[in-house]
Amino acid sequence: MIVLGIESSCDETAAALVEDGRRVLSSVIASQVEEHKIYGGVVPEIASRRHSEAIVAVTRQALDQAGKTLNQVDAIAVTYAPGLIGALLVGLNFAKALALSAGLPLVPVHHLRGHIAANYLSHPGLEPPFLCLVVSGGHSHIVAVEDYTRLRVLGRTRDDAAGEAFDKAARAMGIPYPGGVELDRLAEEGNPGAFPLPRPRVDGSPLDFSFSGLKTAVLNLLHNAAQRGEKVNIPDLCASYRQAVVGCLVENFRGAGEQTGIGTLAAAGGVSANRLLRRELEKLGKDTGKPLFLPQLNLCGDNGAMIAAQGYYEYQAGHQAGMELNAYAQREIGLDASVNLPCAKTSRF
Repeated sequence: MIVLGIESSCDETAAALVEDGRRVLSSVIASQVEEHKIYGGVVPEIASRRHSEAIVAVTRQALDQAGKTLNQVDAIAVTYAPGLIGALLVGLNFAKALALSAGLPLVPVHHLRGHIAANYLSHPGLEPPFLCLVVSGGHSHIVAVEDYTRLRVLGRTRDDAAGEAFDKAARAMGIPYPGGVELDRLAEEGNPGAFPLPRPRVDGSPLDFSFSGLKTAVLNLLHNAAQRGEKVNIPDLCASYRQAVVGCLVENFRGAGEQTGIGTLAAAGGVSANRLLRRELEKLGKDTGKPLFLPQLNLCGDNGAMIAAQGYYEYQAGHQAGMELNAYAQREIGLDASVNLPCAKTSRF
C-alpha cells in the first residue's frame, strides 16, 4: 500500500510517499529556516504563506521522485494536529482537495504520532510495545506505545518543551536562530561542569518535566555577569546547559522504564538529533540491557515520510476522515485520530 504524506505543521512544507508504512519511496522538504532566521523564530503568518506557495510543487516533486502518479497512490495522510493553526490548515485543505478530486481515502495523523513512526522507517523490525521519549521544539513527552494507534502519555512538560528551552537559552547567549542546533555544536567544545545549574523536578509527578526554571537560571547567570562586566565562556555555558536539560530527560525516561517494565526504548522528534541526548540514551540502553531505537538524523525533524508511515497504520486501524476534518492547534496524542472525537481543548497536547 502506498501512502502520500503531507506535513505543514510549522515551517517545513513536506510531502513523501511510503510503502506499507516502512519503505520510503520519496521525501521532499521545503524549509523556511533562512527566512525566519531574520526574525529569530518562526513567524506564523509568513509560515502559512510559504506553505501555500510551496505545497503543490513539493507534492508534485515527491510523486516524480518516487516515479508514481496519483493514480498509484492508495491513501493520503495529512497532519491535522497539533501545530500552528494557519500552517496546519494549508496542508490539511490541500490534502482534502487532493483526496476528494482523486477519490482517495483521507487519513488524519497526529504530528507526534508521526515523529514516533519515523522509527518504523529507520528500523523496519521495530514493533510495539515500546517506550518512546518524544522531544521537539514544542513537545516533551514520555509515551508508552502500546500499539501503532494506541498510545499512553506517562510524562510531559509542565511549561517549556526541551527544544524550546534550548532555543530560548541560545537566543539569550547571542546564538542565532535556530539556536538549539548551534548550541549543541558549541557544547561539544565546552566543559559541562563549568556552571552548576539546577535539575528541576515536578513535585508529585516524577515523570513530568519543567524547564522554565532552568532557562531562567541561565538568563540570570548571563544578566549578573553582564552587570559585573564579566565575559561568559559560551561553549562552557552551552555544555553545562545541555548537560542539565539532557540529564532531566534521561533521568525521567529511565524512571518511566523502571515503572512500566517495558523492554524496548526509542526516541523521536527534532531534539532526538541532539548529540549528547543520543549518547546518553545509548548508555541508558546498555545500562538497562534494553534495545534502543533512534531515528535517522534526516528523519528527526518534520517530514512527510513520518506522516505517511503513521498514516498507513491509522488507515489499517480504520481511521479515516471526511471533508469535515478540521485542524487543531492542540490535541492529545493518545486520542484516536477519528474526526468524531472531541478536541482536547484544555490540555497541553
